[in-house]
Amino acid sequence: MNRTFLLRAIQFLLLLILLLLLANIWFSRINEFWWQRPVQVAIYPINADGAALTEAFIGQLRSEHFSDIEQFFSREAERYRLPLQQPVQVTLAPQVRASPPQVPDDASILDAIWWSLKMRLWVWRQDTYSGEVDARIFMNFHLPGSPDALPRHSLGLQRGKIGLVNGLAGIDHLGRNNLVAAHEFLHTLGASDKYDPATNQPLWPDGFADPTKTPLYPQTRAEIMGGRVLVSPGWAMLPPGLSHVVIGSATAIEINWLAVPPEG
Repeated sequence: MNRTFLLRAIQFLLLLILLLLLANIWFSRINEFWWQRPVQVAIYPINADGAALTEAFIGQLRSEHFSDIEQFFSREAERYRLPLQQPVQVTLAPQVRASPPQVPDDASILDAIWWSLKMRLWVWRQDTYSGEVDARIFMNFHLPGSPDALPRHSLGLQRGKIGLVNGLAGIDHLGRNNLVAAHEFLHTLGASDKYDPATNQPLWPDGFADPTKTPLYPQTRAEIMGGRVLVSPGWAMLPPGLSHVVIGSATAIEINWLAVPPEG
Protein backbone atom coordinates (compact mmCIF):
# COMPACT_ATOMS: atom_id res chain seq x y z
CA MET A 1 0.00 0.00 0.00
CA ASN A 2 2.70 2.50 1.02
CA ARG A 3 4.87 1.46 -1.93
CA THR A 4 1.99 2.01 -4.36
CA PHE A 5 1.25 5.42 -2.85
CA LEU A 6 4.92 6.41 -3.11
CA LEU A 7 5.10 5.37 -6.78
CA ARG A 8 1.96 7.35 -7.57
CA ALA A 9 3.35 10.39 -5.75
CA ILE A 10 6.57 10.18 -7.77
CA GLN A 11 4.58 9.82 -10.99
CA PHE A 12 2.49 12.85 -10.07
CA LEU A 13 5.61 14.89 -9.29
CA LEU A 14 7.24 13.94 -12.60
CA LEU A 15 4.03 14.81 -14.46
CA LEU A 16 3.92 18.17 -12.68
CA ILE A 17 7.53 18.91 -13.66
CA LEU A 18 6.75 17.99 -17.28
CA LEU A 19 3.69 20.25 -17.30
CA LEU A 20 5.75 23.14 -15.88
CA LEU A 21 8.39 22.67 -18.57
CA LEU A 22 5.76 22.55 -21.31
CA ALA A 23 4.06 25.64 -19.90
CA ASN A 24 7.37 27.53 -19.96
CA ILE A 25 7.97 26.53 -23.60
CA TRP A 26 4.42 27.52 -24.56
CA PHE A 27 4.67 30.90 -22.83
CA SER A 28 7.98 31.66 -24.56
CA ARG A 29 6.45 30.97 -27.97
CA ILE A 30 3.22 32.96 -27.59
CA ASN A 31 5.07 35.94 -26.10
CA GLU A 32 7.26 36.68 -29.11
CA PHE A 33 7.10 40.29 -30.25
CA TRP A 34 7.21 41.23 -33.93
CA TRP A 35 7.52 45.06 -33.75
CA GLN A 36 4.39 45.94 -35.66
CA ARG A 37 3.73 48.54 -32.98
CA PRO A 38 5.77 50.06 -30.12
CA VAL A 39 6.45 47.92 -27.05
CA GLN A 40 4.94 49.47 -23.91
CA VAL A 41 7.31 49.14 -20.93
CA ALA A 42 6.42 50.08 -17.35
CA ILE A 43 9.10 50.76 -14.72
CA TYR A 44 8.08 49.88 -11.15
CA PRO A 45 10.30 51.41 -8.42
CA ILE A 46 10.78 49.54 -5.13
CA ASN A 47 12.45 50.84 -1.96
CA ALA A 48 14.57 47.73 -1.42
CA ASP A 49 16.58 48.91 1.61
CA GLY A 50 13.76 50.83 3.33
CA ALA A 51 15.92 53.95 3.72
CA ALA A 52 14.33 57.41 3.91
CA LEU A 53 16.77 58.74 1.30
CA THR A 54 15.82 55.93 -1.07
CA GLU A 55 12.16 56.78 -0.52
CA ALA A 56 12.86 60.45 -1.28
CA PHE A 57 14.74 59.50 -4.45
CA ILE A 58 11.84 57.35 -5.66
CA GLY A 59 9.44 60.19 -4.89
CA GLN A 60 11.22 62.51 -7.33
CA LEU A 61 11.38 60.04 -10.21
CA ARG A 62 9.49 60.86 -13.40
CA SER A 63 9.08 59.00 -16.69
CA GLU A 64 11.59 61.45 -18.21
CA HIS A 65 14.33 59.91 -16.06
CA PHE A 66 14.07 56.79 -18.24
CA SER A 67 13.94 58.56 -21.61
CA ASP A 68 17.46 57.39 -22.50
CA ILE A 69 16.03 53.85 -22.77
CA GLU A 70 13.59 55.08 -25.42
CA GLN A 71 16.34 57.03 -27.18
CA PHE A 72 18.64 54.01 -27.19
CA PHE A 73 16.08 51.76 -28.87
CA SER A 74 15.09 54.48 -31.35
CA ARG A 75 18.74 55.00 -32.34
CA GLU A 76 19.46 51.30 -32.70
CA ALA A 77 16.19 50.60 -34.52
CA GLU A 78 17.13 53.22 -37.11
CA ARG A 79 20.44 51.42 -37.71
CA TYR A 80 18.50 48.22 -38.42
CA ARG A 81 15.87 50.08 -40.47
CA LEU A 82 13.03 49.00 -38.24
CA PRO A 83 9.84 50.76 -39.47
CA LEU A 84 9.12 52.35 -36.08
CA GLN A 85 10.42 55.75 -34.99
CA GLN A 86 9.93 54.90 -31.32
CA PRO A 87 9.92 51.12 -30.92
CA VAL A 88 9.93 51.26 -27.11
CA GLN A 89 7.79 53.55 -24.95
CA VAL A 90 8.60 53.74 -21.24
CA THR A 91 6.22 54.79 -18.46
CA LEU A 92 6.91 55.12 -14.73
CA ALA A 93 4.40 53.08 -12.71
CA PRO A 94 3.43 53.89 -9.10
CA GLN A 95 5.81 52.60 -6.44
CA VAL A 96 5.47 48.97 -5.36
CA ARG A 97 5.46 48.52 -1.57
CA ALA A 98 6.21 44.79 -1.45
CA SER A 99 9.44 42.90 -2.09
CA PRO A 100 9.62 40.35 -4.93
CA PRO A 101 10.43 36.68 -4.25
CA GLN A 102 14.11 36.17 -3.53
CA VAL A 103 16.08 34.80 -6.47
CA PRO A 104 17.57 31.40 -5.51
CA ASP A 105 21.33 30.92 -5.69
CA ASP A 106 22.64 28.02 -7.80
CA ALA A 107 19.07 27.05 -8.63
CA SER A 108 18.16 23.74 -10.23
CA ILE A 109 15.84 23.72 -13.23
CA LEU A 110 12.89 22.96 -10.96
CA ASP A 111 13.92 25.74 -8.53
CA ALA A 112 14.14 28.21 -11.40
CA ILE A 113 10.74 27.22 -12.78
CA TRP A 114 9.17 27.40 -9.32
CA TRP A 115 10.67 30.86 -8.70
CA SER A 116 9.47 32.01 -12.12
CA LEU A 117 5.91 30.95 -11.30
CA LYS A 118 6.08 32.66 -7.88
CA MET A 119 7.41 35.82 -9.51
CA ARG A 120 4.59 35.92 -12.04
CA LEU A 121 2.03 35.45 -9.24
CA TRP A 122 3.69 38.23 -7.22
CA VAL A 123 3.57 40.55 -10.24
CA TRP A 124 -0.12 39.81 -10.75
CA ARG A 125 -0.83 40.68 -7.11
CA GLN A 126 1.41 43.75 -6.87
CA ASP A 127 0.86 45.41 -10.27
CA THR A 128 0.33 49.13 -9.57
CA TYR A 129 -0.10 50.26 -13.18
CA SER A 130 -3.55 50.34 -14.79
CA GLY A 131 -2.47 51.23 -18.34
CA GLU A 132 -1.59 49.00 -21.26
CA VAL A 133 1.77 47.33 -20.79
CA ASP A 134 3.76 44.67 -22.66
CA ALA A 135 6.76 44.35 -20.32
CA ARG A 136 7.25 45.16 -16.65
CA ILE A 137 10.62 46.13 -15.15
CA PHE A 138 10.81 46.16 -11.35
CA MET A 139 13.71 48.25 -10.05
CA ASN A 140 14.98 47.48 -6.53
CA PHE A 141 16.69 50.67 -5.36
CA HIS A 142 19.41 50.64 -2.67
CA LEU A 143 21.51 53.50 -1.35
CA PRO A 144 25.16 53.48 -2.50
CA GLY A 145 27.27 52.07 0.32
CA SER A 146 24.23 50.61 2.06
CA PRO A 147 25.15 48.09 4.79
CA ASP A 148 22.80 45.71 3.00
CA ALA A 149 24.83 44.26 0.16
CA LEU A 150 23.38 44.92 -3.27
CA PRO A 151 21.86 41.63 -4.48
CA ARG A 152 23.78 39.98 -7.27
CA HIS A 153 20.87 39.06 -9.45
CA SER A 154 19.25 41.29 -12.01
CA LEU A 155 17.33 39.20 -14.51
CA GLY A 156 14.68 39.14 -17.18
CA LEU A 157 11.99 36.54 -17.78
CA GLN A 158 10.80 35.96 -21.31
CA ARG A 159 7.81 34.09 -19.91
CA GLY A 160 5.64 36.88 -18.58
CA LYS A 161 7.84 39.72 -19.91
CA ILE A 162 9.18 40.59 -16.43
CA GLY A 163 12.51 42.20 -15.56
CA LEU A 164 14.03 42.53 -12.09
CA VAL A 165 16.78 45.15 -11.74
CA ASN A 166 18.93 45.92 -8.71
CA GLY A 167 20.00 49.55 -8.91
CA LEU A 168 21.47 52.38 -6.86
CA ALA A 169 19.33 55.25 -5.61
CA GLY A 170 20.60 58.59 -6.88
CA ILE A 171 20.34 60.73 -9.99
CA ASP A 172 24.03 60.10 -10.76
CA HIS A 173 23.32 56.37 -11.05
CA LEU A 174 20.38 56.60 -13.46
CA GLY A 175 22.54 56.03 -16.54
CA ARG A 176 23.87 52.68 -15.39
CA ASN A 177 20.54 51.66 -13.83
CA ASN A 178 18.84 52.26 -17.17
CA LEU A 179 21.57 50.31 -18.95
CA VAL A 180 20.85 47.29 -16.74
CA ALA A 181 17.11 47.80 -17.24
CA ALA A 182 17.54 47.77 -21.04
CA HIS A 183 19.67 44.60 -20.79
CA GLU A 184 17.05 42.79 -18.71
CA PHE A 185 14.23 44.07 -20.91
CA LEU A 186 15.98 42.51 -23.90
CA HIS A 187 16.04 39.21 -22.02
CA THR A 188 12.23 39.41 -21.85
CA LEU A 189 12.22 39.66 -25.65
CA GLY A 190 14.37 36.55 -26.05
CA ALA A 191 17.91 37.98 -26.15
CA SER A 192 20.65 35.88 -24.56
CA ASP A 193 23.71 36.93 -22.58
CA LYS A 194 26.87 37.26 -24.65
CA TYR A 195 29.53 37.19 -21.96
CA ASP A 196 31.38 34.49 -20.04
CA PRO A 197 29.53 34.09 -16.71
CA ALA A 198 32.74 32.98 -15.02
CA THR A 199 34.68 36.14 -15.91
CA ASN A 200 31.99 38.62 -17.07
CA GLN A 201 34.13 39.18 -20.18
CA PRO A 202 32.27 39.73 -23.48
CA LEU A 203 32.44 36.80 -25.89
CA TRP A 204 33.76 37.35 -29.40
CA PRO A 205 32.16 37.97 -31.83
CA ASP A 206 28.56 38.38 -30.63
CA GLY A 207 29.44 40.13 -27.36
CA PHE A 208 31.58 42.78 -29.06
CA ALA A 209 30.18 46.07 -30.31
CA ASP A 210 32.74 46.13 -33.15
CA PRO A 211 33.86 42.51 -33.70
CA THR A 212 35.60 43.26 -37.03
CA LYS A 213 37.54 46.30 -35.82
CA THR A 214 41.27 46.33 -36.68
CA PRO A 215 43.03 46.27 -34.35
CA LEU A 216 40.34 44.56 -32.28
CA TYR A 217 41.39 46.36 -29.08
CA PRO A 218 40.54 48.67 -27.57
CA GLN A 219 36.81 48.41 -28.10
CA THR A 220 35.17 51.81 -27.50
CA ARG A 221 31.58 50.64 -27.09
CA ALA A 222 29.76 47.71 -25.50
CA GLU A 223 27.27 45.32 -27.03
CA ILE A 224 24.17 45.50 -24.82
CA MET A 225 24.09 41.77 -24.03
CA GLY A 226 27.89 41.55 -23.81
CA GLY A 227 27.63 44.08 -21.02
CA ARG A 228 31.14 45.53 -20.97
CA VAL A 229 33.64 47.43 -23.09
CA LEU A 230 36.67 45.20 -23.65
CA VAL A 231 39.63 47.57 -23.55
CA SER A 232 42.22 44.80 -23.85
CA PRO A 233 42.22 41.03 -23.36
CA GLY A 234 41.17 40.44 -19.76
CA TRP A 235 40.34 44.09 -19.05
CA ALA A 236 36.69 45.09 -19.47
CA MET A 237 34.89 48.19 -18.19
CA LEU A 238 31.24 48.81 -17.43
CA PRO A 239 29.88 51.55 -19.70
CA PRO A 240 28.40 54.54 -17.84
CA GLY A 241 25.18 54.51 -19.81
CA LEU A 242 23.31 53.61 -22.96
CA SER A 243 25.08 56.20 -25.11
CA HIS A 244 28.12 53.87 -25.04
CA VAL A 245 26.17 50.75 -26.02
CA VAL A 246 24.84 49.17 -29.23
CA ILE A 247 22.62 46.24 -30.18
CA GLY A 248 24.71 43.69 -32.07
CA SER A 249 23.43 41.69 -35.02
CA ALA A 250 23.06 38.46 -33.02
CA THR A 251 20.89 40.24 -30.45
CA ALA A 252 18.89 41.91 -33.25
CA ILE A 253 18.15 38.47 -34.70
CA GLU A 254 17.03 37.13 -31.31
CA ILE A 255 14.54 39.98 -30.78
CA ASN A 256 13.12 39.69 -34.32
CA TRP A 257 14.57 42.93 -35.66
CA LEU A 258 15.93 41.04 -38.67
CA ALA A 259 12.99 38.67 -39.10
CA VAL A 260 9.86 38.78 -41.25
CA PRO A 261 6.68 38.89 -39.10
CA PRO A 262 4.45 35.82 -39.45
CA GLU A 263 1.32 36.27 -41.54
CA GLY A 264 -1.97 36.61 -39.71
